[in-house]
Amino acid sequence: MKKILLPTDFSKASINAMEYAVQLFKNEKCTFYVLNTYEPVALYTSTTYGNDLGLDLEIGELFKKKSKKQVQKVIDEVSSKYEDEHHHYKGISTFNMLSIEVNQLVKDYDIELIIMGTNGATGLKEVFIGSQTMHVIKNAKVPVIGVPQGYCFKQPKEILFTTDYQTNENHIGMELLEDICNKNISRLIFLNAYEGSSLTQQQVANMESLDVFFKRDAHLTQIAKGMDVLEAMEDFQSRHGIDLLVLVHNKHNFFENLLFKPVVKKVVHHSGVPFFILPN
Repeated sequence: MKKILLPTDFSKASINAMEYAVQLFKNEKCTFYVLNTYEPVALYTSTTYGNDLGLDLEIGELFKKKSKKQVQKVIDEVSSKYEDEHHHYKGISTFNMLSIEVNQLVKDYDIELIIMGTNGATGLKEVFIGSQTMHVIKNAKVPVIGVPQGYCFKQPKEILFTTDYQTNENHIGMELLEDICNKNISRLIFLNAYEGSSLTQQQVANMESLDVFFKRDAHLTQIAKGMDVLEAMEDFQSRHGIDLLVLVHNKHNFFENLLFKPVVKKVVHHSGVPFFILPN
């Protein structure tokens, strides 16, 4: 049985992500953990209420009660809209920061996938909008699927995996990706941005191991010469329809971030299709 975490703030984007999740895993045994984290501002500003601990606790209970009620409401709505005897739901309401709570639940419940909504953003709005999704991705120990706001579910028939072949079939989440490919009879396209440097022996070995691992799925390799990763993705998507974009979240140090474009952040804020981020 798959165990999938669905963070929600009850926005249209987060509910849309829930609906995407239950359709993606239709007729599969799944437990969906629907999570809402709340952070009552009053509990951080005790001076406002004269350090009244009793009042702070009362406010906290009100937030918790409201959160649990709303979580159950969205569970009822989604489960009735997409009836599936194989799907089970568990609501969780917690006073905590989202990224911290997510990591704890992943550990406690053996979560194997996180699916959440994300909003598009431009300019300075990127600092604020979608920041929750970025925080989760940066710290997640399991794959994260981000679903753009307003995206209508479509079976992932065309999956683009942008890779530098620094990883192989043993990477966390690779089995889940292969399972999605197999179930949806997807075509998996490995896209490698080639900027002049030949692949190392290890990269070639990884490429060959992935070729074997996905042998039961239709897959092919595309080489984008003279392009960086973002240029390669944008060029490919402009010429082909893509239903799911796959990336590995490679963490960079501060100096490297000054030199290279933050690819994952760009995808989170601007992708028009769902994206599947494998953890570092």
